[in-house]
Amino acid sequence: MRRVLWPIWFVPVLVIALVVPAVVLARGGGGFDGVVSSIEGRYHAHATRIPFLCVMSLVARKATHGGVSGVHVAEFENFSAPVDGEELNRMVEEKLGPGWERVIRDTSRNGGEQTLIFARPEGSRMGLFVLDLEGNELDVVQVSVDPDHLDDEIGNYEHHHRDRGDDD
Repeated sequence: MRRVLWPIWFVPVLVIALVVPAVVLARGGGGFDGVVSSIEGRYHAHATRIPFLCVMSLVARKATHGGVSGVHVAEFENFSAPVDGEELNRMVEEKLGPGWERVIRDTSRNGGEQTLIFARPEGSRMGLFVLDLEGNELDVVQVSVDPDHLDDEIGNYEHHHRDRGDDD
């Protein structure tokens, strides 16, 4: 039987190949989890994540006939840290990464209420990311929606009323 000898450089390369991805993942990365981790670190707050959210995401997908999927939710209760709207917006933009575009930024005069909404195309779907700070509660939500399908579903719930000038 012949013994295989590994080159001496193979061991360090293997270690680097395994350690670098682990370090990147441990630092919070980007996307939804990156935003939530950054908020936790910057504002010394703890997010409550909904258990079994993947099951609820499947239920949402089924209930909306594919209109909604990929639901991620994190809630910060008793969030009392002062928030600089510019800093928060920069942090979210940085952590969400490329492809996301802010479509709404609403900040109250005192900064106690802030809403950020970002969107990005996902093929025929659209990704939505919403951060809402109201009083001492901060909610972070990300969802993937099928705009065409949702438009059809919303149409089923429209209220049709007659104008006062109609004689029908």
